[in-house]
Amino acid sequence: MNAFRLGSFRLAPVASKLAVENLKSTSNVLSKSLRKLSTRSQELHELGSVDHAFTDDRVDKVAEPERRAFTYLLLSGVRFAYASTARVLVVKFVSSMSASADVLALASAEFDLGEIDMGKTITVKWRGKPVFIRHRSPDEISTEAAVSMAHLRDQEADDDRTLKSQWLVVLGICTHLGCVPISGAGDFNGWFCPCHGSHYDISGRIRKGPAPLNLEVPPYKFTDETKILIG
Repeated sequence: MNAFRLGSFRLAPVASKLAVENLKSTSNVLSKSLRKLSTRSQELHELGSVDHAFTDDRVDKVAEPERRAFTYLLLSGVRFAYASTARVLVVKFVSSMSASADVLALASAEFDLGEIDMGKTITVKWRGKPVFIRHRSPDEISTEAAVSMAHLRDQEADDDRTLKSQWLVVLGICTHLGCVPISGAGDFNGWFCPCHGSHYDISGRIRKGPAPLNLEVPPYKFTDETKILIG
C-alpha cells in the first residue's frame, strides 16, 4: 500500500506536466486557425448557408431574361389589382354620398296654379320652407313696375323677379331674422313681418323696416300654363 502511494506521488508531477503541454498545443492550433480566418475572406458555405438557396434562387438578369420579365409582369399585375380595388372603393364611397332618388324627389315640387284667384296668395311648402305664390292683377303689376329704384333698399326691377308678370313666387322667410311674414298686410299691401316690422311690396321687395334684402325668389319653371316646378 505504501509502495502504491509512493508511485502515485511520483507520477503526479509528470501527469500535470503533460496536461499543461496539451493545453499549450491546443491553444497554438486555435490561434493559428484564427489567424488564417482573419487573413482571408470567408466563403459562402463557411457563413452557414448549406442549402445554396441564394445561388439557386437568384435570377440571372443576363442568362435568364424571361424570369426577370415574369417577375416584372407579376409585380405589375399585383399593383394593377391594388389600383383597381382602390378605384372601386373610391367610386362606391363617392356614390354613397350622392343624393338618393327619394331625396331628389323631395328637392323639387310641382304645384297647380289654376285654382288661385287673381289678387290672392297661397302658401305652399318646399324643402320644409314656406313659399308664397301670388296671382297678381294688371293694376298690381303696373304699380310695382312704376316703383323708382331710388326708393328701394335692395334694388331689383319687378321684371327681374318674375318669369310671368302675373305670377310672383318668393320664399316666405323674412330676410331679417327668418320669421314668416303675413300676406296681404303692411304699408304696401304685400307682406308684413310682425317680429320686427319689415314691410314688403307685392313684388316681395323690402320697402320699410330692418330687413336688409328682398324676399328670395326660389328656382322654378313653368311646366304648363298653370303649373310650376320649384327646385
